[in-house]
Amino acid sequence: MADKAYEPRLKTVYRERIRAAMKEQFGYTNEMQVPKLDKIVLNMGIGEAVADSKKAVAAMKDLGAIAGQKPIATKARNSVAQFKIREGMTIGAKVTLRADRMYEFLDRLITIALPRVKDFRGLNGKSFDGRGNYAMGLKEHIVFPEINYDQIDQIWGMDIVVATTAKTDDEARALLKEFQFPFNNV
Repeated sequence: MADKAYEPRLKTVYRERIRAAMKEQFGYTNEMQVPKLDKIVLNMGIGEAVADSKKAVAAMKDLGAIAGQKPIATKARNSVAQFKIREGMTIGAKVTLRADRMYEFLDRLITIALPRVKDFRGLNGKSFDGRGNYAMGLKEHIVFPEINYDQIDQIWGMDIVVATTAKTDDEARALLKEFQFPFNNV
């Protein structure tokens, strides 16, 4: 069992600094009103798996290394003849991170992975869904330190969705800014 004294760095930062800053900025009267991170969903589409099922296995292995937990395969709901996709065929993989693993992943994303992205000019500050959730995409999964560049057979893109308990996009944007998200146009 993991040591109970250990707590992810960003979770401590949220508890000690971010909660108070958000409470002051938005004038919350109750501690439970302060928005927090709910979950992070990582999704990887594997279109090439139609021709070669080994690519789906490799992509799921890479996603598992990045997330630190086993991904589940996403399967096609319908058959699409033009794309040679049959119903039930594996066409992607996803992982939902919560609690400590979520904070650990977010720390690695902000401090290690995003600075390694080629021509990185910041994240789009308008990619909120209207309900306080933020979505972003990466063109290459190799920016994560868990992926050994020499051992991969293909570079995959991935989507990252950060779900918060914020009611509005402004609250969520302020929360993610406190977590040091590098927004470019906000």
